[in-house]
Amino acid sequence: MIQPINEQITGENKKFLKWLGVIILVYFLIVAVTLISSGFKLSVGEKAEELFTFATNPFAGLIVGIMATALIQSSSTVTSIIVSLVAGGLPVNIAVPMVMGSNLGTTITNTIVSLGHIGNKEEFRKAFAAATIHDFFNLLAVLIFLPLEIRTHFLEKTALFLAQFLKGKDSPDFNGFNLIEFITVPVLKFMKQVTVNLPQPFDGISLILIGIIIIFVSIFYIGKILKSLLINQAKGILKTAMGKNAVVSIFLGTIVTILVQSSSTTTSLMVPLAGIGLLSLEEIYPFILGANIGTCITALLAATAVRENAIASLEIALVHFLYNFSGVIVIYGIPLLRNIPIFGAKTLAYIASEKTYLALVYLITIFFLLPIIILNISFRFNLNL
Repeated sequence: MIQPINEQITGENKKFLKWLGVIILVYFLIVAVTLISSGFKLSVGEKAEELFTFATNPFAGLIVGIMATALIQSSSTVTSIIVSLVAGGLPVNIAVPMVMGSNLGTTITNTIVSLGHIGNKEEFRKAFAAATIHDFFNLLAVLIFLPLEIRTHFLEKTALFLAQFLKGKDSPDFNGFNLIEFITVPVLKFMKQVTVNLPQPFDGISLILIGIIIIFVSIFYIGKILKSLLINQAKGILKTAMGKNAVVSIFLGTIVTILVQSSSTTTSLMVPLAGIGLLSLEEIYPFILGANIGTCITALLAATAVRENAIASLEIALVHFLYNFSGVIVIYGIPLLRNIPIFGAKTLAYIASEKTYLALVYLITIFFLLPIIILNISFRFNLNL
């Protein structure tokens, strides 16, 4: 009788320590954002815009987002770094295409997961379709919203309005007590003392590198710990979502992604379920779209760390949310557009299941070769904002 009680107490202690670990890691995530933004300002001073002149071409910014996320395998990490760079002086209009690109880059994970079913032709066809529907949706979103943003800057303007409303238009930066600054400044001062003897711009670059490493580690372990704490709840939500309508599925996809702090995890969970035939592509589709919305929470969290350029940092985080939310509303809300990703994913999956080597060709082409080609074309024809 006593032993089970002791085991229960031990289990509760472990759970408490894990939640404490999550809180500490969130703190380090916030610290990392301040390190990167401070390092960026130390490195380039007032020349931030000059440093990123290559990305004033929106296609270049898009490619930066795609390839960074494809290589890092975490859109949360990339968007957090983008928020940090905006806090350090990177113009928002340059950062917007990067955020769009990060959405595309993160979908490579699903496709890799689907390769686990390559030994069974029928399972692979279903799993590959479930993986690539995310690709087709995000690609369609870019094709619709990037030209519209270039022409009207509607995402940037709407996000700016909301950021000013939330933080106060007349006081773009906080002037009173700021809890985030209070808890992060001691660490920032310490790190600056450590790097102060390095010549400029290496003092700032070292802060940026330290911040990026901390973001990597923090997000990796936040996801790892939250998955161990909440994966059973996430699976329960997945079961609840089965058979529900699209709005419920989108909402639950959002919630699961917020719980596990990784859209790649959420969407990758769905691929095997599709492969074994437990869920159809049409059932998985809205759930994956919810994951697109849920992943925005990390950038919004990162934006809370910023004191200087607070409006701009919150603005780019809100751009990320508005872009993903608008994509779901417009593409999924219009039947003609809604069916394009389904048709594309099914067609590509059929071709890849017949000739499996084409799956690898697809991965390399879409996430690496095509971005390089588009980048070269954009520079050749001077496709500027």
